Amino acid sequence: MILVFKHFFYRNYVGLSLWPFIILKEGALRKDDVLINHERIHLKQQRELLIIPFYFLYITEWILRTVLYLDSYRAYQNISFEREAYANEDDMEYIFQRKPYSFLNYLTR
Repeated sequence: MILVFKHFFYRNYVGLSLWPFIILKEGALRKDDVLINHERIHLKQQRELLIIPFYFLYITEWILRTVLYLDSYRAYQNISFEREAYANEDDMEYIFQRKPYSFLNYLTR
């Protein structure tokens, strides 16, 4: 289910997946197939990790990478979950072909 909340986002962020919702900054983004696919990849990651562990791992990895890079945005870009989603967001078939725990392939890249 896709929801729109204009005042929910920080800076340039326009989409977010919070199981089972995709939350967008503006309604026009519903037509952005690449963004929606990116967020659907996150929903798949969340489901396979039983939701709460996903958020724990996501935040933990972000904190560790922020300390490593001394840059929170660079840390975000390098979170394994984000790397997988960005690398495959253009492939509309990816979520159907994706193997479980594929984000692990992006942990050390």
